[in-house]
Amino acid sequence: MNILDKAIGWLSPEAGAKRARARVAMGLMTRSYEGAVTGRRTDGWNTSGTSANAEIGPALARLRSRSRDLVRNNPYAARVVDIWAANVVGTGIMPQSRAGDDALDRRVDALFQRWSAQCDAEGQLDFAGLQALVMRTVVEGGEVLARHRNRRPEDRLPVPYQVQVLEGDYLDASRDSALTGRRTIQGVEFDPLDRRTGYWLFNSHPGDPYSLTAQGLSSNVVDASEVMHVYRKLRTGQVRGVPWFAPVLLKARDLDDFHEAAIVRARMEACIGMVVTQADDGGQNPIGVTSETEDGRRVEGMEPGMVPYLRPGESVEFLNPTASPSFDPFTLHALMAMAVGTGVTYDQMTGDLRQANYSSLRAGKVEFRRLVEQAQWQMLIPMFCAPVWRRFIETAILSGSLPAGEYPVEWSPPAHEPIDPVKDMTADILAVRTGRYTWDQFVARWGYDPKQQLADIARINAAMDDAGVVLDTDPRKVTKAGGAQQGDPSNA
Repeated sequence: MNILDKAIGWLSPEAGAKRARARVAMGLMTRSYEGAVTGRRTDGWNTSGTSANAEIGPALARLRSRSRDLVRNNPYAARVVDIWAANVVGTGIMPQSRAGDDALDRRVDALFQRWSAQCDAEGQLDFAGLQALVMRTVVEGGEVLARHRNRRPEDRLPVPYQVQVLEGDYLDASRDSALTGRRTIQGVEFDPLDRRTGYWLFNSHPGDPYSLTAQGLSSNVVDASEVMHVYRKLRTGQVRGVPWFAPVLLKARDLDDFHEAAIVRARMEACIGMVVTQADDGGQNPIGVTSETEDGRRVEGMEPGMVPYLRPGESVEFLNPTASPSFDPFTLHALMAMAVGTGVTYDQMTGDLRQANYSSLRAGKVEFRRLVEQAQWQMLIPMFCAPVWRRFIETAILSGSLPAGEYPVEWSPPAHEPIDPVKDMTADILAVRTGRYTWDQFVARWGYDPKQQLADIARINAAMDDAGVVLDTDPRKVTKAGGAQQGDPSNA
């Protein structure tokens, strides 16, 4: 206890006791968490206790611009976007109606397939293409906005409804509670129960030349029921999405600068082929073939097979470009950091399989697939696919394409390609035999509709029986070893 504590304790015992308790608590915290210690090791470690929105707000526009620049100019960043879109969406996350009536389910699925081909408000992509576009935009820009667009009957769509995909730039982040009079955070309005009620959207992209006009820069509130806001939510209360390259922007920039410096150095070294040490006579005896430029400068070069004779005191030293010993280690660790920061594996991002084997590839892919499933079931499906399905069903009922009722849905993400097909398929078969998966779950894992798959198998088996054809792949007729199944009357 120092002199000040003693003085305060003498004047006010209660205040002195509070100071003593607080000092003991600080000491315990310091001893328990080394990360809370202040000193030489933590000098320059600036932290903040602000909310997610306070941190994202002033940084989002610059993070988004730098992330896009990285994707445009860095091949590894461009590869990361492709990897996430290919693994999360693939050929499409497709819905399967589960209304309980097989005939009605087939009718709904067929209607959705026809609508999917014309669902894009820009008229270029189908539903799977919109999913891929949404996923690419989320990875690169952090978020995407998709608007429900009702159409007129004369547009002759299977269902008078389309989807318009917008970049996050359309959201007017300048709209704040102080401006709108309502609780608004970075362009998103909330009611007293923290439910989203509206989005302030620009009439056009702020980066378009048209947006320089007064009409283009104006924003209007759109009801939240008409907008799908897709982003990866990392903190509670987070309103806007952050580009997935945010943790590795500086790493990627440093790698580009390092490679550029190495290339410049190699070019400079390659410009000087050799150094000639001449005699004291001023170097009048040329080593190679000489010529003069228009301004009288001498240019000397070497020709293949030339055998020059040197005078006493002359020598020639050829220069070999030196390789930087830190080039490969620095590049390797920078690329590994980029892969970790963006959630992909090193071999996926770089295509470097020199030291890969089945075990290492499988270990990396298993963890990556868990991240892919998170992106599918915790972001893309609930934030984009499910709202599209609900609006599709509502519009189909209102337009008379479907009868009124409930239409539950089951989503089928694309199957993951096996690393070793034989080993992985053997494991799947054992999983079904032991009850870990049901047959329906096994088929769904490969992206197929179990009901449709069963109907197709029955149809194909009946056709083969009618034709009297027995294939080695028919387990009804042939054993796994290739022999005839016992008890099959057709084999008697």
